[in-house]
Amino acid sequence: MKKSRTDLGIAGILLFACAWMLLSGTSSATLQIQKKAKEAGIPADNCLYCHTEKLPKKDAVTHNARGQWLVSEKQKRNAKEVDPSWLKDYPGDKK
Repeated sequence: MKKSRTDLGIAGILLFACAWMLLSGTSSATLQIQKKAKEAGIPADNCLYCHTEKLPKKDAVTHNARGQWLVSEKQKRNAKEVDPSWLKDYPGDKK
């Protein structure tokens, strides 16, 4: 009886650890922002449009010039999250 509880406990811990690694590693917000950008007519084909990584990790994100501009706009506008429609005002694309 005691062995089955131990096995169940270990299985539960392993399941929790696997779920934690899979769900917390990448940021799902970037996909939502990319979807909103496409809906706004902005050619954001992948994460490299604003990031320097193909798949940015939540705690290890680096932005290219466009992404840095969006982050500064977020701070200027005191917004809770980045609005991809701001990219229409991005000065780097108007060269």
